This record gives sequence, structure tokens and C-alpha cells, in this order.
Amino acid sequence: MRDIARNKKAYYDYSIEETYEAGIVLLGTEVKSLREGKGNLKEAYVLVRDGEAVLLNCHISPYSHGSTHVSLEPTRTRRLLLHKKEIERIGAKAAQKGYTLLPLRMYFKGGRVKLEVGLGKGKRFFEKRDTIKEREARVEIRRALKDRNQ
Repeated sequence: MRDIARNKKAYYDYSIEETYEAGIVLLGTEVKSLREGKGNLKEAYVLVRDGEAVLLNCHISPYSHGSTHVSLEPTRTRRLLLHKKEIERIGAKAAQKGYTLLPLRMYFKGGRVKLEVGLGKGKRFFEKRDTIKEREARVEIRRALKDRNQ
């Protein structure tokens, strides 16, 4: 599986409790653009409305060799493909206070574009500091092990 785009900031700002794999309804030129690596999930988010999950604000640049008479909006709303029961379960959990649905990564799986959606709860400021401390501690341990092995 080859990653197209990652949302690294989501792991910093939210504690991810559950993840789901969803397909995305895309047009052919959008898939070709994603094969060139022109997708961005930084400002994207997921909503459940009218019984379907949608991806909003995901930026997919227009395909460079695509048709000039058909222009697609790069941040258009895209439908996510999930089972009905999954959508109901996700929607109920996301409706609780403090929870949100976030796109974590977009990747190819068997020639199809998949999106990993995470159910996250927002971190408070001191929790973010703890995350930074843990990351720095892991880096220090790796450095110490690397120096010891040489």
C-alpha cells in the first residue's frame, strides 16, 4: 500500500480512538492526479449527513494532462464508501461532545484509493506537551542505542 497523503497534524491535535477504512468516490482525472501525489489532507474533515459520510475540504489538484473543457473544483465534496451500519455507528459517536471525524491518510490498495478515517477526541494543551515530551524521549533513546551499537 502506497501512501498518497498523510494528516500528521491530526495525531498531534487529537487522540485517535478508532480508525475505519473507506473508499472514496472520485473521477478518473482525480485518480490520475493522486497517482502523481497531488493530494492534501491538511484542512480536510469528515461529516455524516443524510445517512452518508462525506469528505470536505480535501484538496486534489487538477490533473496536468487532463481535459481543459471540464474543470473540477479541487476542494469539492466527495462521498465516502462505508457500510450503512458503520456510518450509523460513526455518526452516533461523532455526535458526542468533543469527538470529530478526521481523515488520517489516503493510500492506494489494489488499484483503488482508500481513506483511513479516525474518530478522535481533541487534546488539551497539557496533553500536547506530553506528546512532545514522549516523542523527544523516543528520539533520545534511538540516538543512545545508535551510538552504543557503533
